[in-house]
Amino acid sequence: MSDPQVLLIDDDDDLRHALVQALELDGFDVKAFASAASALSSVSFQFHGAVISDVRMPGMTGQEFLKKVMHVDPAIPVIFITGHGDVAMAVSAMRDGAYDFIEKPFPPNQLSAVISRAIEKRRLVLENRILREEIDADGLLDETLIGKSAQMVRVRQQVTMLGDADIDIMINGETGAGKDVVARALHDHSNRKDKPFVAVNCGALPKEIIESELFGHEAGAFTGATQKRVGKIEYANGGTLFLDEIESMPLDVQVKLLRVVETRTLERLGSNKTIPLDIRIVGASKVDLAAASNDGEFRQDLYFRLNVATIDLPPLRDRGEDIMMLFYRLARQARARFRKEIPEVTPEIVAQLHAYDWPGNVRELRNSADRFVLGMGLGLPNSEDIVVDQSDRTLPEKMAAYEKALIESEIAKQQGSIKATYEAFGISRKALYEKMKKYDISTPHG
Repeated sequence: MSDPQVLLIDDDDDLRHALVQALELDGFDVKAFASAASALSSVSFQFHGAVISDVRMPGMTGQEFLKKVMHVDPAIPVIFITGHGDVAMAVSAMRDGAYDFIEKPFPPNQLSAVISRAIEKRRLVLENRILREEIDADGLLDETLIGKSAQMVRVRQQVTMLGDADIDIMINGETGAGKDVVARALHDHSNRKDKPFVAVNCGALPKEIIESELFGHEAGAFTGATQKRVGKIEYANGGTLFLDEIESMPLDVQVKLLRVVETRTLERLGSNKTIPLDIRIVGASKVDLAAASNDGEFRQDLYFRLNVATIDLPPLRDRGEDIMMLFYRLARQARARFRKEIPEVTPEIVAQLHAYDWPGNVRELRNSADRFVLGMGLGLPNSEDIVVDQSDRTLPEKMAAYEKALIESEIAKQQGSIKATYEAFGISRKALYEKMKKYDISTPHG
């Protein structure tokens, strides 16, 4: 959550400048405007702070401004500064949603006190919204597409947005990054969730059988075809067909798949009967398919047909703030499978996990979590050389990095519970929040 900000609107230049100085001395971050219209662009559903506005102003009045703010978010606190003759108007504005009003003249500390209460109320509103979103997603997206990094927040937003959009989608990402998890999440958040989800690893199917596996065949279609077989595409009818490592599909099979994508029909091998299909196709690739199609290694027309929407899955090395959260989740899963307790996660372990490059992405992290729970250590190459900070940073910088890692690790260990985290550290809630603010650790809610 961003630091709170005060928006101050008053057309009286002298009063506006005086109030800015007084509020800044009280520690507020103030952004001043001479008109209400110019302040509107600074108001949003995510706005963290409070608005101070005069009532009578040329152009847009305070009441007109309030109506527009209430349209953006009725929970944004708007405090009116009023003259004696405007008190009745201010009371009416409070019925319309204003937070409070202060009658002129007033001591600066009175305004600061009202602002502080308004900002605290706004903070609680925003925190409760985030909490409700997390509760709504419990067992759904947050349980599958784990992470608080900006990249993973964007991926979850895309899955939510595209889930019910009945279009074909391409997922791009390195091996082990979790493309299959994203594909499954798209299916589970669509109106096809009660229908089949059929995954095909195109890279694992031998060229000799991939056509039969995908399209099916009739008895006698080729030597050894003794009975009819329903292919993966037909089996996915009504649901989602996930084609992983689609770049590995032979070009001649791509031609037939293109017809399926275009017509939403198929013919089994050895049959002239056309079977109508109602499927969504999700493709996944670890290579740049646009470049591959330009080089003739992948059919360009098929690429354009499938690439209606794209989700780019970031590699784990670019998701540093997610590593501990993922590690603890994977370790808890390993604990359930192996029925063994999770060993202590020391600061040295945290340092190793953060320092490693994770070329195998989440799949490699899962293997490390399994080994760790089994008492075999992380199993990372040269991990013993990673522990000591040999950088040129000063001692305070190294200590700050160490403290930040400890806090992030404990928050992940406590599954985002702030209460459990500050109790584990033996410090107050306020002290923990101050350290989180100092190290720019985003606030999870649990």
